[in-house]
Amino acid sequence: MDCIFCKIAKKEIPAEIVYEDDKIIAFKDVNPASPTHILFIPKEHIESVNFLNEEHKHLIGEIFLRIKEVAKEMNIDEDGYRIVNNCGELGGQTVNHLHFHLLAGRQMQWPPG
Repeated sequence: MDCIFCKIAKKEIPAEIVYEDDKIIAFKDVNPASPTHILFIPKEHIESVNFLNEEHKHLIGEIFLRIKEVAKEMNIDEDGYRIVNNCGELGGQTVNHLHFHLLAGRQMQWPPG
């Protein structure tokens, strides 16, 4: 498999990791779209939201809890932040591995684009 996020999770490619456990890893985006831009991924290769099943519901809940914890640790929880997931080409997904963007440190706009 030639998935860049799987390689990061396996430590085959370096990344600035901000959180890790046995199922989830979070690291700074190398091309940040905001002052704080962290990617949260499951270590298991799941291509996108379209590939989730009932067995994944606890994993997705865990990812959101870890996002909340990291936001608090980084002192961005009170000012606010955005969580983004892109699904498929038209949805803006550029890496075919399920991931969530934690964006903060600037005023977010709506609609996002």
